[in-house]
Amino acid sequence: MMRTIVATVVAVGAGVLPGHVVAQDGETFAVRGATLHTVADGVIENGTIVLRGGRIVAIGQDVEIPAGAEVIEGEGKHVFPGMIDAFSSLGLTEIGAVAVTNDASELGRWNPHLNAHTAIHPASEHIPVARANGITHTMAAPGGGGRGFGGGGGSGIQGQATLIHLDGWTVEEMEIEKTAAMVIGWPTLSAGGGRFGGFGRGGGGGGRSFRQAQERFDEQVAEMDEWFVAAQHYKQAVESGSDRVARNIQLEHLSRVLDRGMKVIVRANGWREIESVIEFAEKWNLDIAIAGGNGARKIADTLAEKNIPVILGPVQRLPQGEDTGYDDPNTLPGVLHDAGVEIAFATFNSSDSRTLPYEAANSVSWGLPQDAALEAVTLAPARVLGVDDRLGSLEVGKIGNLIVTDGDPLEITTEIEFVFIKGLLSDTDNKHRRLWEKYKGRPSKLKAVTTT
Repeated sequence: MMRTIVATVVAVGAGVLPGHVVAQDGETFAVRGATLHTVADGVIENGTIVLRGGRIVAIGQDVEIPAGAEVIEGEGKHVFPGMIDAFSSLGLTEIGAVAVTNDASELGRWNPHLNAHTAIHPASEHIPVARANGITHTMAAPGGGGRGFGGGGGSGIQGQATLIHLDGWTVEEMEIEKTAAMVIGWPTLSAGGGRFGGFGRGGGGGGRSFRQAQERFDEQVAEMDEWFVAAQHYKQAVESGSDRVARNIQLEHLSRVLDRGMKVIVRANGWREIESVIEFAEKWNLDIAIAGGNGARKIADTLAEKNIPVILGPVQRLPQGEDTGYDDPNTLPGVLHDAGVEIAFATFNSSDSRTLPYEAANSVSWGLPQDAALEAVTLAPARVLGVDDRLGSLEVGKIGNLIVTDGDPLEITTEIEFVFIKGLLSDTDNKHRRLWEKYKGRPSKLKAVTTT
């Protein structure tokens, strides 16, 4: 017999704690009669999707549901791939103002040997909040100086990012790719001192001249280059079989990115900095993606020609730079897409990861096609991170990370009714929902108390 699921709540009374997948390996789920948004191959009306063993095993209009499957009646519902926050600090940061709850950054500027995987906190309150809004997996990345998206995280090699599912008791259960990419913070070509961080204009502003800023920038790029020279020499010495090479953990890990051996995510915003990154990547034959990319519109054709993707930060922010148009953050995604640049959205955050779909949605009203916006939070980031063979779309054989909704997940009014991670139902309970339940029952008026 088939069992029908009639509620999104996982039964705590059955002895299962909320917030973690509860189905056993091999358990089968099916969503029947829903609108399936595959992303990779169009929309299937009145379709059925079947999950078993953590994977999608069948999808289409004429799909036979196996006996014993848990069935969700999907009439009037929509099924989408789970969304991915392509660059976040989920699991690494809890309370920004409390240093001991922040593991997104490390002392020193040169940390290629450090991996965010070792610092993930599976019990973070931010994870179930993001999960309840349809975010099923993320690249949790070291952030350097901890200054958030706009600050760029500081210059240096910040460490290795990890790709995780947003469910699991341990980081090993959450793991998709222990090492998803090496994260580098590129030097910033800015003198400071202006109203928006522009170059100093003299007269006591305290900023440096452009020439001085360029010299400082060149020095920092040269310092970065020295690390890559050392990594190349170390790799050559190890490969030669010499027993006189002392092990160097930093160079050992950095050498993995040479000859396109590992994805490199470079945090850079200004167009001059991005041009410098491209030149550097070509010199060392690096497989790069740009994270941030505020000034990418000026070199969009170059990025498209060289097939360099851009992981965009929040668009609901102020423009950066005195000469930047007021609508620059909003229109940038559409401009890059029209130029042929692969784009993905990210929050570069932890507590705000839940807002990822609305960053994409906001760009639609400023020129980004709606299907491209959905792809930019599903299949596109999977391609950028090299896991599109496993994630990002509804296709047979892919990991069963998907969401069942009552509408477009990019719309703020849409309810995420079911979340599946690794083919299993995941609980959507979270701190935000618990607080809402608590305070919605608050008395509307305080009863007057009379005393004698």
